[in-house]
Amino acid sequence: MEPIETVAMVGAGTMGSGVAQKAAQEGFQVQLIDRDKQSIDRGIGMISSTLDEAVKRRIMTPEKVQTVLNNVIPVIDTKNVDVGTDIVIEAVFEDFDVKSTVFEIIDKSCAEHTIIATNTSSLSVNKLSKSTNRPEKFIGLHFFYHPAKNRLVEIIPGNETSIETLERVEQFCKRIGKVPIICKDKPGFVVNRFFVPWLNEAVLILEDGLGTPEQIDKIARDVFEIGMGPFALMNATGLPIALHSSDYLAEQLETPRFRGASLLRKTVNSGNKWVIEETNEPSKNLEIIKNRLLGVTFLVAAQIVQENICKLEDVDCGAKVGLRWQKGPFELMNNFGIKESCQIVREYSVLAGKGLEIPVILENRTEEFDFELVEVKMQGSIARVKINRPDVMNALNEMVVKQLTNIVDDLNKNKDVTTIVFEGAGKAFIAGADVKFFVEKLKEDRFEDILKFTEAGHNLLNMIEKSSKTTIALTTGITYGGGLEFALSCDYRIGSKKTEFRFPETGIGIYPGLGGTQRMSRIVGVEVARWAILAGNKIDGEFSKQLGLIDEYSSETEIEQHVLKLAGFENSENKFRGKPLEVTQNIDTIIRFYGDNALSEILSGRTPVGFDAEDEFVVRQLKSLSRAAPIAIQMANQLINESVKTNLDGGLQLELDRLEKIFSTHDALEGLSALIESRRPIYENR
Repeated sequence: MEPIETVAMVGAGTMGSGVAQKAAQEGFQVQLIDRDKQSIDRGIGMISSTLDEAVKRRIMTPEKVQTVLNNVIPVIDTKNVDVGTDIVIEAVFEDFDVKSTVFEIIDKSCAEHTIIATNTSSLSVNKLSKSTNRPEKFIGLHFFYHPAKNRLVEIIPGNETSIETLERVEQFCKRIGKVPIICKDKPGFVVNRFFVPWLNEAVLILEDGLGTPEQIDKIARDVFEIGMGPFALMNATGLPIALHSSDYLAEQLETPRFRGASLLRKTVNSGNKWVIEETNEPSKNLEIIKNRLLGVTFLVAAQIVQENICKLEDVDCGAKVGLRWQKGPFELMNNFGIKESCQIVREYSVLAGKGLEIPVILENRTEEFDFELVEVKMQGSIARVKINRPDVMNALNEMVVKQLTNIVDDLNKNKDVTTIVFEGAGKAFIAGADVKFFVEKLKEDRFEDILKFTEAGHNLLNMIEKSSKTTIALTTGITYGGGLEFALSCDYRIGSKKTEFRFPETGIGIYPGLGGTQRMSRIVGVEVARWAILAGNKIDGEFSKQLGLIDEYSSETEIEQHVLKLAGFENSENKFRGKPLEVTQNIDTIIRFYGDNALSEILSGRTPVGFDAEDEFVVRQLKSLSRAAPIAIQMANQLINESVKTNLDGGLQLELDRLEKIFSTHDALEGLSALIESRRPIYENR
């Protein structure tokens, strides 16, 4: 499969310029196409403004911004698109005839191999594809606002879209940092199918006099755990969009309830926005408002799954990644209780009428919805195991560990499997364990649950460590804490320029408890393990290769080649070499600074003999150590030291044995809580 390398964006408005910016940030040269220079300049101006904001927030450097801008190539008129472009993405006005004309021009102007994609939010991909002579290379790509920041994209293949086109486009979306949901070509696709009726229902509630815009927004914010309620959202994104989308869904789905509310239509025609006045007076109709907003969400979400548009996990992913809801519709149903949720749906169905009958999957339902958080796909003798929690960067929780354990156990027993490849959805491999779980259990004085979870994690990683299969971790993204410990249990690790390793534990009051203190030192040596664990230093892909933490350093397009290269190999005999793969000048400095002779000095905050106190490396290390929890540093160092005195099983047991001691400290709760609350912890060394 040839990767997509050249990109064109037709339409330099908010969406088009945003997609172009994101692709340019990821290293693609992007043609930004519009009908005149003024439109293109306006689009580039929007890109510049967004990038300037990133500089102010220290997310980007001015040099990086200039590189991104240099990757955007202005092109006047669609017919002037580069003939050899791999993919042309359309983001013009949401009008069928306008889009069709654009596609006709692209079809005539581009080479046979060019993929044409539409960013439509509502129109039929199948119908739009008929505007071209290449329906097999036509696909829907629905990006979400703001496309340079929002990670969700809905991929909508048409009836004639080829498998190759779908795979190439999915790979492209992942390369530009998107979380793709593949769904059927149905009105509203996934997210808008339930989100637009949710917005419209809020207006219907207002029309019925059940609350003010502020009261309805507050109830929505509390119930759905979101930052903005429906009226504030409509003001931000545009009331005309909400009206157009509502009317379209009502027409296409023959559901009168979805037709834009009269008050919404009146407000749009007036050119005004919703007046949201702050009030401390709660609505007397809180339960009614809550149940109507939940009712429409639950019912429509169930329709989506019943119609096989996508899986329930994707519905929830769309809500959490695309809309930034804390919980998706099905997770909310579980939380509210299936019995109560089904009753809410029944009551709403009676109110809503035609087109909103109770979905079969909710009729007489009593059991909670099960979520498949880990997916398995077979490629010959290779099992691809994907952790699918992109909204929380694939953080490990009880359910994920349980599902992974069952899957690994089954694959270990499968004689047809030679290789197991672990990967994460989105921009992370695994960003660690679910910290909220630890905080909740500590506040409830239930350390035994933390121990049980950690023991289960150890069991899983030991199963991987001792597997007769070749195990490979695709650490081509953020890999922190428990995620790095997971990767270290595998035979091989594949990295890229997006690889980012880190042990953040001592900075949040604990130590790596899933084998990090034992496997890390056995792979790279005690000194480098101290550098990584005690000070929580970040490690990029290139440096990971030098250290020997990754076995293959790959470009984004060659990862699969590296997988095939390693597949079926005997388990690495030299995995635990106990020293870095290379000893560069930087690595030599690390070994000396974190050596036994200097350790007591640096842990006391002093510059050791032979080092310059003003050296950037020294300053950075002492600063990092000073911000970590002293008890956590001490215990982590003790465990690292034990790694050279005992075998791996013995060292892992020591991590477990000392777990209660570290979690019982004041600093553990303080550090973990501070992370959740986005503040700097205050450690008391107790």
